[in-house]
Amino acid sequence: MLSQEKIDIIKSTVPVLEQHGKTITTVFYKNMFEAHPELLNVFNHVNQAQGRQQTALSNTVLAAAKHIDNLGAIIPAVVQIANKHVSLGIVPEQYPIVGKYLLGAIKEVLGDAATPEILGAWEEAYGIIADAFIGVEKSMYDEMEAEEGGWKLFKGFVLADKIKESDVITSFYFKPVDGGKVPTYKPGQFISIKLEIPGEKNTLIRQYSLSQAPNGESFRISVKREGENNPNGKASVFLHDKLNVGDIVELSAPAGDFYLDVENASPVTLISGGVGVTPMMAMYETIATTTPERPVAFLHSARTRSHQAFDKVVREMDESLATSSYAALYSEEGDGFINRSFLEKNVLEGSDVYVCGPTPFMQAVISELYAMGIDKEKVHFEFFGPAVQLELAHA
Repeated sequence: MLSQEKIDIIKSTVPVLEQHGKTITTVFYKNMFEAHPELLNVFNHVNQAQGRQQTALSNTVLAAAKHIDNLGAIIPAVVQIANKHVSLGIVPEQYPIVGKYLLGAIKEVLGDAATPEILGAWEEAYGIIADAFIGVEKSMYDEMEAEEGGWKLFKGFVLADKIKESDVITSFYFKPVDGGKVPTYKPGQFISIKLEIPGEKNTLIRQYSLSQAPNGESFRISVKREGENNPNGKASVFLHDKLNVGDIVELSAPAGDFYLDVENASPVTLISGGVGVTPMMAMYETIATTTPERPVAFLHSARTRSHQAFDKVVREMDESLATSSYAALYSEEGDGFINRSFLEKNVLEGSDVYVCGPTPFMQAVISELYAMGIDKEKVHFEFFGPAVQLELAHA
């Protein structure tokens, strides 16, 4: 544990971190990648180029400084980040590297203001925080390996099928190369896919939600094809245009802290926008097949009907369930967007609400849910990329 003196020193750096945090993390990544270019195979280059990773790390460091006397307050953030780490294959040996270059960046940016006392306190604090991450991630890795068919880090899978679901979304079905079972997972979780793309210097790793209920036989991801010139599109374009049935890729075990509570019998409202429908499909199919009596509402927003995936299968499941309702809006076909009146009409009373979609969509929907008086503890949401903060009215 940190001494009170060092806690006070860490807290005294909060104003400096608020002012210079992103500069520090930008210098950190630059210096670390120059010294350890192999780590470029782990990090998302798009998030780096857009500054999202730097901002996310800056926010994490700031939160740690603010709560250094009560690190339990940031455990939810630790768990969320740890889930991303295990899906990327982060290992304990990488933490000392991060610590070295993070402390170096603090000294480089702050200069003489980074006194030996400040650097010493932060070095000790980083060790405690790193140990917390390593411990949480070890438990996650152990749990992954303990599952039937489970494994740690990455494993070879063959593309068993490839099905076009809409004008922009295609599903990919993967089975283990070794012919074994796939582990169960919580509906809503994701996997990482590791891609070696011709012409790309580094490996690309991307996370995609599992879009079907666990079946022990295969994983399914459903991917939106991004534009050729969109930096986010390198992986999706490769998957859509180049990955063929019979090809082999490496996948991580399922991870993620956004998932359906299958132990709870309370009503469920699923709200998705665009390709955010994917984790909802795993949740809805799970409810339909395991607890069909559980009340559920499925609300979806898409640009057009031709863009929407899974409409037919959702309608078929909805018709087969006595306590299900389904509503879809198409913004470019005159239906408008999911708004307060739509939510008041369709969100089930007393339900746990799960939301997934583009960040602006989630900001709008979740703000309205809060404004309607829905308990924050009953609103669950997921988005990919670094853990950025959602700007939510009434939050």
